[in-house]
Amino acid sequence: MSGLGKLRVAVIGAGAAGLCAARHLLSRRDTFATPVVYELTKNIGGTWVYEERVGCYDNGLPIHSSMYRDLRTNIPKEVMSFPDFPFAKHLPSFVHHTEVRKYLEQYCDHFRLWDHIQFGTSVASVTPVDVKGGWNGLAWDVTSNDGVDHSKSTTERFDAVMVCNGHFYDPYIPAIPGLEKFKGMLMHSHDYRSAEPLAGKSVVLLGAGLSGLDIAMELSSVDAQVILSHGQRPLTCPLPPGVQQAPPVTSVLEDGTLEFKNGERAKPEVFLFCTGYNFTFPFLDKKVGVKVQEHLVWPLYKFLIPPAYPSLFIVGICRAICPFPHFHVQSQFVLSVLDGSFRLPSREEMEKDIELDIAARRARGIATRHILKLDSEQWAYNDELAHLGGFKPLPRYWSNLYESNKVFRARDMLNYKTYNYTVLDNMEWKVHDLHGQQLQKPLAVKKQM
Repeated sequence: MSGLGKLRVAVIGAGAAGLCAARHLLSRRDTFATPVVYELTKNIGGTWVYEERVGCYDNGLPIHSSMYRDLRTNIPKEVMSFPDFPFAKHLPSFVHHTEVRKYLEQYCDHFRLWDHIQFGTSVASVTPVDVKGGWNGLAWDVTSNDGVDHSKSTTERFDAVMVCNGHFYDPYIPAIPGLEKFKGMLMHSHDYRSAEPLAGKSVVLLGAGLSGLDIAMELSSVDAQVILSHGQRPLTCPLPPGVQQAPPVTSVLEDGTLEFKNGERAKPEVFLFCTGYNFTFPFLDKKVGVKVQEHLVWPLYKFLIPPAYPSLFIVGICRAICPFPHFHVQSQFVLSVLDGSFRLPSREEMEKDIELDIAARRARGIATRHILKLDSEQWAYNDELAHLGGFKPLPRYWSNLYESNKVFRARDMLNYKTYNYTVLDNMEWKVHDLHGQQLQKPLAVKKQM
């Protein structure tokens, strides 16, 4: 331990996860020294900071934000917020991205986080050091570079590190045979900002995740002809005008034509990938042994902790989750590990736990690349962490409202963002459509909870 017996924790990244980590560390000054938050850019908010440019900044650093101009959240603010800091009452349930950024800035004000963030600082390396009397016999050397003067590097020692570097900035482009033969414009949603440049064009959009669906709707509004190509079950809800579905693209032919899995073909002007992102931790020392394979980051106990180095925490890598409350639960669990209120199992037991967990998911037919996609299992995961760490779980209405929104979205992709939700108490909530009509709650969700 350092600094009067208090644990020093480094936080990498000042996006929503990093801010949440800092907020909880600061709330426990009895146990934790004030954290140091390293942030590459000049702003807090990570992926919620809209940057009109794409590619690189003037200083040569890559632009990480994948935010597009007209994005509104696809999760109602009532369950998108951190549980201890609600969004402003007057806002609609589905807010524009500028409101989320403002919300994160208010979170920083409220919990007094600004002074602990080192802006314009890139983390070059995170290296474990054996220290007698350290937390679990370990400490961490974090070497960072000043964004202005790259030659100026500083190394500081910490008892623990929370990696909150996000995962929406390194575009994943699937290996499609012949892709280099495509003659039109090839782009990834990472570089998509607005629909106007694609107005009236023919577009094959690969991927029907939330951003794929969102962008398809935006393109429809500027009269683009969109083929939504994806491997999921065909969507049954009404699609916007000019949008049709097709199976995945399997190859690009000699003349640049795209071929779909069913043998049909198209020759669009634009081939737009909405295929997600790669996880990347370039600063982590190789000997930590955290690997990324097929979109799975492993071995991590409870998707957070490498068993061999249990004072390193990789926060927020789970996908298809309600992000801010998820970070809220994970951060508190990390604190319960560090302050000893939850005693970690031995390295061998943690490794066994990971193995059994992954095997059980595979046995249920979950492909490796989808193991981190928690979806409806996130609620049991959040509750388990709260139970192990001995802190308050999320209010009961949280999962029900979130899952109901998913049902409304699947039924009516075009209008679900016009609904407004009201939380009545710990268990109950109601929802109204655009015309103020109260809507029935989905039955499937009622049964599930």
